[in-house]
Amino acid sequence: MRIIQAPRTWLSHFSPSHLLHTMLLCATLLCSTLSCKTVIALPAQADTAQVDCAAMLAATHEHVLENGLKVIVREDHRSPIVSFQIWYHVGASDEPHHLTGISHVLEHLMFKGTTALQPGEFSAWISELGGQENAFTARDQTVYYQTWGAHNLALSMALEADRMSHLLFSQEEFDKELQVVKEERRLRTEDNPNAKLYERFLRVAYQSSPYGQPVIGWMHDLDHITLKDAQNWYKSWYAPNNATIIIAGDVHAADVFSEAQRAFGNTPRHTLPKRNRPLEVEPLGEKRLIVKAPAQLPTLLMGFVAPSLTTADNPADAHALYMLSAILDGGESARLASHVVRGNEIAASASASYSPISRGDTLFLLSGTPNKTIGIGQLETALWAEIKALQANPPTQQELDRVRAQLIAGLIYDQDSLSGQSHGIGQLESAGMSWRDFPELVNALSAVTPKAVQAAAQKYLIADHLTVGQLDPQPMDAPPLSSSRASIDDATRQH
Repeated sequence: MRIIQAPRTWLSHFSPSHLLHTMLLCATLLCSTLSCKTVIALPAQADTAQVDCAAMLAATHEHVLENGLKVIVREDHRSPIVSFQIWYHVGASDEPHHLTGISHVLEHLMFKGTTALQPGEFSAWISELGGQENAFTARDQTVYYQTWGAHNLALSMALEADRMSHLLFSQEEFDKELQVVKEERRLRTEDNPNAKLYERFLRVAYQSSPYGQPVIGWMHDLDHITLKDAQNWYKSWYAPNNATIIIAGDVHAADVFSEAQRAFGNTPRHTLPKRNRPLEVEPLGEKRLIVKAPAQLPTLLMGFVAPSLTTADNPADAHALYMLSAILDGGESARLASHVVRGNEIAASASASYSPISRGDTLFLLSGTPNKTIGIGQLETALWAEIKALQANPPTQQELDRVRAQLIAGLIYDQDSLSGQSHGIGQLESAGMSWRDFPELVNALSAVTPKAVQAAAQKYLIADHLTVGQLDPQPMDAPPLSSSRASIDDATRQH
């Protein structure tokens, strides 16, 4: 069924607030009188033989409103569903030292009422209409999203336009949500020894970049954040010219752009704070830290400062590092699993990761947990041995082709989900890139050679760029140590 199908001339006579109330009333009447089932066709399997970038680009459209709001539409008519996401270009890396966690606190408050809706009513409406919604805060963005029937797109627009400009700030709701955030930190961070290690590790690894700040915030900062701080953060950053709407699903771009103009067109643009790219100073030597916390097993983290696609002098280096991470940790046949976990039985687990899509400099990260009879020093030696092997000899063409196929297949499968398509576009846009860069990413992976992987290992995986973090397990009944507060999930915070 289609819930909102009013003529455009009729809709144009109402203010956004009046329109929102009218749309919600219509939705209530229809939901109370109609019962229907929507049969959703499962998407076809992605063709791993090739990426049809031309078709993907042809299905994607962009329009910028006069107030600066960017709207990107990926038309995908396989099922009558739409993924709506609004990305605000502000996150933990924009926070001053005394206000860490403020972006995440505000994310919580965005569900606590506007001049048109009572606290919790936003989520209640979406649930009532069979949709799913949530939000997350990251280093460089705060994102709100809904997935539901495509006929509800106008309602997504109206709801988000309402809370972009008309959020209510209640001391009572602020106090409650601040306690929720603190409890979230206790649960995810302070009761998790690996999270404690990771938080402190990032703070040491990033000496100048704000990426060293925890997304959820330090507890002492949360203790001092005020309602006024949240209001000021909202007024500073939540504006149409600091947001990107990304829509994927059973829609037509021209209709979406018209709806965006109707919902957001009268929202004024703001003068935004200056936003610097998060850059890391040139490392001058190896750094080490030990975190003591109650735990059963030690953990090792090894992070090498490395550029991203947006900060590298030569973007090909970032693509080579991405391939390098997959050679080390691209499934059960990769080197860490084959050599360090199964072959020599040094580690119970070992991993490598690197993300080339970032607004600032980043880390090439290795981590592992040694087997019970193995010391953490032996694990570090084993991980270094895998790095040195790649520095001494490039991977074989067969090995490189295997991991390349895995990575490209992953990019394809990501396009099979509407939310995956929206998220991928959002990641590129929030890093300062463009959705139009996707074909370039695929082509660049195809161009990486074994020698390029070897050169990247020689250039970036060196001791002077390294930070080593160790979790030193303490007895499980030991009192908590005040020296370790952390957050393993530094990239995403769900409300």
